[in-house]
Amino acid sequence: MIDQKKKYWREKVTAEITLTHVQAFAQEMGTKVTTEQVTAFLNQNSMAQRLWIHMMQAGEQYIKSGLRGEVPVLPQVLENDVQVATIQ
Repeated sequence: MIDQKKKYWREKVTAEITLTHVQAFAQEMGTKVTTEQVTAFLNQNSMAQRLWIHMMQAGEQYIKSGLRGEVPVLPQVLENDVQVATIQ
């Protein structure tokens, strides 16, 4: 039985990437971006919507693999596959 009083118990998961997250990512990469730049980036070509769809699809695949009794595995990212874009 699930102990609903435990801190980690959840009925749903909400994932979002905020302006603060993007600014932190930029700082990790050694650059800075303004709130206005991040807002423009997330709204350019429906980027925020596309990120949300991607996260939902990844979550769905992860959950389904667990329901099938498989050990859910997150994809490995190879350095050659990583693409970095600088927001200017």
